[in-house]
Amino acid sequence: MTEAQAKKEIQDITEKVNHHNDLYYQKSSPEISDFEFDQLLQKLIALEEHYPQFRQPDSPTQRVGGTITKAFETVYHRYPMLSLGNTYSREELEDFNGRVAKGLDGNPYEYFCELKFDGVSISLIYENGILVRGVTRGDGIRGDDITANIKTIRNIPLSVKGKDIPASIEVRGEVFMPRTVFNQLNKEREDIGEERYANARNTTSGTLKMQDSAEVARRKLDCYAYYLLGEDISTETHEESIHKLESWGFHVSPTYKKCKNIEEVHHYIEHWETRRQELPLETDGVVIKVNNLDQQDQLGFTAKSPRWAIAYKYKAQSTSTRLNGITYQVGRTGAVTPVAELEPVFLAGTTVKRASLHNANEIARLDLRIGDYVFVEKGGEIIPKVTGVDLEKRKEETVPVHYIEQCPECNTSLIREEGEAAHYCPNATGCPPQITGRIEHFIQRKAMDIDSLGEKTIEQLYNLGLVKSPADLYDLKKEDLLKLEGFKEKSIANLLEGIEHSKKIPFESVLFAIGIRYVGKTVAEKIARHFKHIDALSQASLEELLAAPEVGDKIAQSVFSFFRKADNVHEIERLKKAGLIFKSEAKEIEKESEVLANKSFVISGVFQRYEREELQEIILKNGGRVLSSVSGKLDYLLAGDNMGPSKREKAEKLGVKIISEQDFEKLRNGQTL
Repeated sequence: MTEAQAKKEIQDITEKVNHHNDLYYQKSSPEISDFEFDQLLQKLIALEEHYPQFRQPDSPTQRVGGTITKAFETVYHRYPMLSLGNTYSREELEDFNGRVAKGLDGNPYEYFCELKFDGVSISLIYENGILVRGVTRGDGIRGDDITANIKTIRNIPLSVKGKDIPASIEVRGEVFMPRTVFNQLNKEREDIGEERYANARNTTSGTLKMQDSAEVARRKLDCYAYYLLGEDISTETHEESIHKLESWGFHVSPTYKKCKNIEEVHHYIEHWETRRQELPLETDGVVIKVNNLDQQDQLGFTAKSPRWAIAYKYKAQSTSTRLNGITYQVGRTGAVTPVAELEPVFLAGTTVKRASLHNANEIARLDLRIGDYVFVEKGGEIIPKVTGVDLEKRKEETVPVHYIEQCPECNTSLIREEGEAAHYCPNATGCPPQITGRIEHFIQRKAMDIDSLGEKTIEQLYNLGLVKSPADLYDLKKEDLLKLEGFKEKSIANLLEGIEHSKKIPFESVLFAIGIRYVGKTVAEKIARHFKHIDALSQASLEELLAAPEVGDKIAQSVFSFFRKADNVHEIERLKKAGLIFKSEAKEIEKESEVLANKSFVISGVFQRYEREELQEIILKNGGRVLSSVSGKLDYLLAGDNMGPSKREKAEKLGVKIISEQDFEKLRNGQTL
C-alpha cells in the first residue's frame, strides 16, 4: 500500500467509524454488529500504527484508551464552575422566584428546566472544533486535566461539526455511569466474591481519575452536555444554546423543558418525580434556570452560586411496608445473600416486592423481625434496600430473625470466615446455584467467550444431567444437544463451534474462567504471567503466591486452598485433556538484582517519575513483591499523591512503614531508610 492509499484508507475508515459511532450512541439505531464495528476499529488502529503521520487529531482510535497518566495537571477554569443553591420545597422555590422577579425589576421572564443528574461535572474545551482539554470541576476555580480519560467516552465529540462554530468554546457536561453498566460492574465484583460499589456517582468519580485510560474506556461512561460558554456565541437564550449543542452533535438529555412561569416549573418537577426512575441514570432533582442570557447577567452571582439558577432536590424515595419473610440466595462462590420479602408497595414508579438486606450483620443491626414494618429506599442498586424499622408499629409477639445455619439449596451447614460479613455454603460441587453460577462465569465474554451459551441453556443442560461442571461442556455431543428445547441444527452447530473455539483462549482468560474466589480478570492476568503454567501455580506455596504481583494474603490463601481440593485438581486435569491452554506466552521479567529481595510493597496514588506499572516492574526485577492490600506482614506502603485514605490509615494502625517516591529510589539503590 502506498502512502497516498494509506492516507485515503485511514480517512475513509475514520468516517465510517464516526458514522457508526454516531448511529449507536446518539441515535440508538446501529446498522452493524459490535463485532463488525470492532473489526473496523482494529483495522484503523493497525493502519495508524503503521502510518502515524496520517492519524487525525479527532481519530476515533483515541476512544479505546491506552494513555497512562502519572499526574493530573491542575487547570484554572476560564469561567468558574460554581455550585447551585438547593431548595427542597415549593415554598422555597416560590421565594427564589420572588428574588428573580425583584432582580429583574418586574420585567417578564421565563425558565428553562433540566433534570439534575447524579454524576460528575466536567468542562470540555474545543479549539477550532477539536477537543483539546477535559477538566474536572475541582473546587470550581481549578480542576484536574483528565483529557485522555474524557476522550474514551464515546458520545463526547472529539471534533465538532456543524454551522457557526466559534474558534473557541467551552461545553459543560455531566459524566455518569448508566444504571445497567453500574449493575453489571457490581455483578462482576460479586461474582469473584468482592464487595459491591456503593453508588454509581462515586464509582464514576473514581473511574475518571484512573491512571490507565484503557481501563476508563472499559467502564463505558456516558455524558450529557448541558451548558455552552464562549465569547462569540450568538444566542440570546439558554434554550438556543442547548439547540446549538444538539445540532453540533453533543449528547443532550431530551428531558428539558422551557417553562413560562413558576407554575409550569412546579408541573415539570411533579411530572419527573416518579418518571425519572425510567431513565438510564440516577437523578436527584431539577435545575431551574432563567432562560434569557442577558437577564442571567443582570441577576449576577453571589460568592458561591448564580442568582439566576437553583436546584430543586427531590426527597429521598422511601416508604414503609410489612416484612413478610426473608429468603436466602446462593451465589457462584457460595456466598449467601438475604433478601427481604415485602408486602408489595408502590415506590418510585414501580411496585416493590423484595429488598436487599446485605448480610447477617445488617439484619442484626436493624434488629429485624418478621412482621415488622420496614422503611424501604430505592436507589441505584439492582433491587431496593431496607434502611430501618418503624418501631411504633412493632408487635410485642415478634422475635428477632435468626440467620439460617444450613444452605437453603443443599442443606449443607454454612460457614463464616473470620473478618468476613457473609456466610458461605462450602458445598461447591453439590450445590445447584453454585454449579450453574460457576458455568455461567466460565462461559462469559471476559473468560472463555462461549457466546452461544446462555443462562437458560445452562439450566437446561444441568437439569438434564448433561453438564455439572465446566469440563462437561467439552464432552457434549450433537445428540446431547438435540434434547434441549428450541435447539435445531444451526443452533447446535453454533454452540459446538463456540465450545471448540474456546480452546484457543489464552491462559490468562482460562485462569479467570476457572473461578477462584477473589481472582478477578486483572489479578488472573498477573498471576498467569508470573507463574507461566498452571502446574507451577497449583504447586506454589503461600510464600510463592505472595511474591506474585497484586497478590495479598486473602487472594494467596484462596488460590492455595483451591488447588488443595481434589475436585478442583480433577477438574483442571479434565480441562487440560479437553485441549484448553494452560501456559502463558507472556515474556518473563528479567531479573536485574536482588536489592529488594524479600521486601513486599503496596503501591497507591499518583507518582511524579513513574507509572504504577513501571514501579511494579522495577520491584519485580529487583526481587521484591507487589501486593494488592495492606496487612501486618507488609514491609512498605509506597505512597504517591491522591492516595486513598483507607490504605494510609490501615498502614499506620498496623505499623507498616509508609515511604515516598524518593525513599523508594534510595531502597532501589541499596540504601537503608
